[in-house]
Amino acid sequence: MDNEVHKYRKALRLTQEDLAKAVGVTRQTIISIEQGKYIASLPLAIKIAKVFGVPVEKVFILKEGE
Repeated sequence: MDNEVHKYRKALRLTQEDLAKAVGVTRQTIISIEQGKYIASLPLAIKIAKVFGVPVEKVFILKEGE
């Protein structure tokens, strides 16, 4: 699964720490999500998308065959 967390976070001028606090996780979790090392749970993905003000499928992209 690909994601656009970094792109949307930068567009809103949020730090990783800002986003982490907004969704109730650690900065390390945000780093791991942005690097594709960790796939966010559905509740976390929804929280992140709400912070960005976009649908969850705009932030998290399911690749063909996943």
